Amino acid sequence: MQSIRFEDGDVYERGMSPWSRLAGQVFLEWLAPRAGLRWLDVGCGTGTFAGLIVERCAPIEVQAVDPSEAQLAIARMRRGTHGARFLQGDAMALPFERQRFDAAVMALVIFFVPDPAKGTAEMARVVRPGGLVAAYAWDVLGGGFPFDPIWQETRAAGVAPLLPPNPSAGGIEALRGLWTAAGLEAHRGR
Repeated sequence: MQSIRFEDGDVYERGMSPWSRLAGQVFLEWLAPRAGLRWLDVGCGTGTFAGLIVERCAPIEVQAVDPSEAQLAIARMRRGTHGARFLQGDAMALPFERQRFDAAVMALVIFFVPDPAKGTAEMARVVRPGGLVAAYAWDVLGGGFPFDPIWQETRAAGVAPLLPPNPSAGGIEALRGLWTAAGLEAHRGR
């Protein structure tokens, strides 16, 4: 089965960045993090969420990793990410020491990680005790993806849409299971 790949940063930026920004704003409002944290953005893509962290969270540090150099090239030129550092890296083998960050996030990424449990465990590894490990995702299989109406039409025409490697990882029960397996506690909502 062929899966979605992000090898053209410009195309991704035009197509998904507006959706990513809208979802990221809501997510940060829900998290309501305090200022002055050291953040890690795992699977940063073109830097949309890292930019939101810089803009809204008054971080003392933002590191961001992504496997796609094409995505990172856009992120490094993104306005509003002053001070953020963008590195090529693997969510399942983060290039940071244990307990390095106060917060690690995956913004619309968990279903693209080949082994979501390993990626979640890696985020837990690099966050200090009592820190924040969080993710948000489209419910790709449950119709919660912005392009789902288009996908419905392509399916009706007999064409299967490209999916991420682990589309079920975006479901709430799957996410809950990943966090539990990594030994993380549930966030007590507002």
